[in-house]
Amino acid sequence: MGSMFNPRREAFNPAVRGYHAVYRPNGVNHCPGCGRSHWLIGRLLAECGFCATALPLSDSAVRGATPVFQSRGSTLTDLAA
Repeated sequence: MGSMFNPRREAFNPAVRGYHAVYRPNGVNHCPGCGRSHWLIGRLLAECGFCATALPLSDSAVRGATPVFQSRGSTLTDLAA
């Protein structure tokens, strides 16, 4: 049995890896498992509401697991008053 290390192997190139299913928040997402489009959205994954297929969010690699806080109208100075 040979060694698992191959010095002639090319470096990993994600552009040539082929189809990569991800959940895109600004479009219609059909489940690759059942074809439906009802999703439960988390911080890093979206899960199909029918067959429980999980897909990573397309922007989760950029954001990571950090929480996202969005302000809608009130500021901290308005709340302090």
